[in-house]
Amino acid sequence: MRQFLKYVLATIVGLLLFSFVGFLLLIGLSAALSSSSDQKVEVKENSVLKIDLDKPIEERSADNPFNGFGPIDASGDAIGLIELKQTLKDAKEDDNIKGIYLQAESPSAGWASVEEIRNALIDFKQSKKFVYAYAETMNEKGYYIASIADKIYLNPVGDLEWNGLDAELSFFKGTLDKLGIKPEIFRVGEFKSAVEPFIREDMSEPNKRQVTSFINSINDHMLVRVAQSRGLRVDSLKRYADKLTIQKPADALRTKLVTNIGYQDELESVIRKELGLDEKKKINYVSLSKYERSESTDPNTEGTGSNRIAVVVASGDIHTGKGEENSIGSETIVEELRKARLDDKVKAIVLRVNSGGGSALASDVMYREVELARKVKPVIGSMSDYAASGGYYMLMGCDKIVAQPNTITGSIGVFSLLFNTETFFKDKLGVTYDRVKSNENADFPAVTHEMTPFQKQTLQRATERIYADFTSKAAAGRKLPVDSIRAIAGGRVWTGSQGKAIGLVDQLGGLDDAIKLAAQSAKLKEGDYKLKYQPRKKPFFEQLMSSFGGDEETRVQAQLGELAPYVKYLKKLKTMEGIQMRLPFEMTIR
Repeated sequence: MRQFLKYVLATIVGLLLFSFVGFLLLIGLSAALSSSSDQKVEVKENSVLKIDLDKPIEERSADNPFNGFGPIDASGDAIGLIELKQTLKDAKEDDNIKGIYLQAESPSAGWASVEEIRNALIDFKQSKKFVYAYAETMNEKGYYIASIADKIYLNPVGDLEWNGLDAELSFFKGTLDKLGIKPEIFRVGEFKSAVEPFIREDMSEPNKRQVTSFINSINDHMLVRVAQSRGLRVDSLKRYADKLTIQKPADALRTKLVTNIGYQDELESVIRKELGLDEKKKINYVSLSKYERSESTDPNTEGTGSNRIAVVVASGDIHTGKGEENSIGSETIVEELRKARLDDKVKAIVLRVNSGGGSALASDVMYREVELARKVKPVIGSMSDYAASGGYYMLMGCDKIVAQPNTITGSIGVFSLLFNTETFFKDKLGVTYDRVKSNENADFPAVTHEMTPFQKQTLQRATERIYADFTSKAAAGRKLPVDSIRAIAGGRVWTGSQGKAIGLVDQLGGLDDAIKLAAQSAKLKEGDYKLKYQPRKKPFFEQLMSSFGGDEETRVQAQLGELAPYVKYLKKLKTMEGIQMRLPFEMTIR
């Protein structure tokens, strides 16, 4: 026994020593990577910026310390929209960059993000440098970006999807019925359809009507822009989609949606000729991640001058408490807005929102801080892919609101959701509950038994009270009568173009337009201010730790594949109880 304990103790000591040595090695590696990541990447003459957009695209990218280090490269990381646009601005003025090789087959981004990228590429082309695109397959989002290219090469056995847009929603009523879980729904608004997945097996007529409306708005905008870029007619593009005209690459060439059918090496021959290179000479490609490192600047600031414009970025579901990179915590955003409000160097604030909503309470807490900020300096709202329901609530107190034509916004409505799990626990698990109460409604609200009609009525009244508060504050912020707001509210979803027409939005445009408007409102001239992005990016070592663990959502996707969206859906149910301001849940527009 003594011998056994000796071996056990030796093993434990060995493991501790190994962990300690590993930790020291990790620290050394961190220091080396930090030093390397701080070094500027030299961009050689006659280079081509190679941009692969077939990745998740988020508002801001995380600084991955392993970027460019072989097998642990950051090639699978999300692309930051803000960083990408800045890279394109830099490349436009860089004499060493002669053009862009673009790959945009199936970007994982919302339509407003796609719009901003496309506009940034159009701006890049003002430098008279080339933009060539190559794809083996392309969906509508990928093609919408690539449609601005000087040359569009499609693989000879590839495919171009051109059949229009659709929005698909998942419904879980059948699942809840099988489990014996009864959703208790309290809502205000004919169009407040976020609860429909729990009580229906398909879309209601009002929901189908609103989705049809904004899908057509997004599609029409896309067709107009593509027609302008490719010199085509909108009615022709519609006909190609209706008749499924694009069956093979030759059809895409014949209809002038692409300029060439060819392989990657054939496009590279064209690039060599453009660069004046011999056919055997290697093209000097610079990846997006490496080019971002060619300028050793603070990732949290941009520009020159002593004045500041604070850009507060809020992306994800809205909840109380601290936020993460892809979730909006009211405590975090309030803190960032307060810092910008109290900083005398900050002359204006841009609140950038990409959210379909969440907690009503958290949304109101952030709205209050926006109201306080606008009393002392201009506050401009900038909508990304989504700024709806709770996401719109955050912005409606801003001086002005800027949205892309294909932003999803509105959804001014409220619902409350509880799940009665009594039957599930009793019939499926054999668990029953009993209770004693000091007062008649001490068990309110309840999830383990049916609520009384009085308790349900109480929850409905609370929901209606929040809706009345929502619409009255929206009316005050937009300087419209309450009746006018309620006529376009009811939970109805609109695009940015539609929102501007009905008064929910002031101006169409992207983040850059919102920043210009903020500068004008603060009477700042171009070059007289820096942009200060908030919250600050995580420190290097914290990023290093997260690089080892990886993003939880990415791990779930890798392990579960097509089942991942459903697991993500069920996880979010935990945050949906109580009074909520949300879009239709997990809506996919493709």
